[in-house]
Amino acid sequence: MKLTLWYNKSVHENAGYYFELAKKYRKKAHAAKEALRELEKKLEEAKKKKEKEKPAVKLLREKEWYEKFHWFFTSEGKLALGGRDAQQNDILYSRHIEQNDLFFHADIQGGSVVVLKNGKEASDQEKLEAAQFAACFSKAWSSGFSYVDVYSAKPEQLAKSSPGEYVAKGAIVVRGEKEWYKRTPLKLRVGLDEKGRVAVVPAFSKAKLNNEITIIPGKEEKGQIAKKLAKILNVHPDELLSVLPSGKTSVVKA
Repeated sequence: MKLTLWYNKSVHENAGYYFELAKKYRKKAHAAKEALRELEKKLEEAKKKKEKEKPAVKLLREKEWYEKFHWFFTSEGKLALGGRDAQQNDILYSRHIEQNDLFFHADIQGGSVVVLKNGKEASDQEKLEAAQFAACFSKAWSSGFSYVDVYSAKPEQLAKSSPGEYVAKGAIVVRGEKEWYKRTPLKLRVGLDEKGRVAVVPAFSKAKLNNEITIIPGKEEKGQIAKKLAKILNVHPDELLSVLPSGKTSVVKA
């Protein structure tokens, strides 16, 4: 290390100069160390905050076959399936309705075909639940209705064609006497089931859900209501978009 000495200053004056200079640099070094420690502290706090805010990664689970449809289990454990579109309505009719089932549909053009498995053995309570499910997943929801009539029929009354009549894709011809559920209210409950899945059940259902929310046709767009419910249930909004009825919705008290 090179030092500059001034010949016109005494040894003590030269030494004093470098002593003061050393003190100055020690202060700067100390301040730099303090600033570094403060920066490291802030970085650690920011890291912890980010980790805390980061949503927990959910392991992908294998979905049950019926989850590709609208679905719910009645209060007594029977499976009900609803078509998400005309193609699924046709699939339910051609592949999934059996002789012991019951068919439900809202009395309005446009809506889910709802199949209650083992419906012929269902209680009146279970039939009411299936009817309400069919009401909610019909055009009545997007039309803002509060009530709609729903009917049920047996598999042997159903057909995909009718002489001299055009039957649209997803539509089913029902012959004979129907069982009616007049002025069925449009109301659903949304929450998490015992398996942690997002579940949508008719308000008539006695099934218990975690963090459940009651919804009716209303004022908020489907995307907005999905985001709102997703925060309550701590799930991704896409999980709600796939199970909610089409049309505007409002959250209400149970």
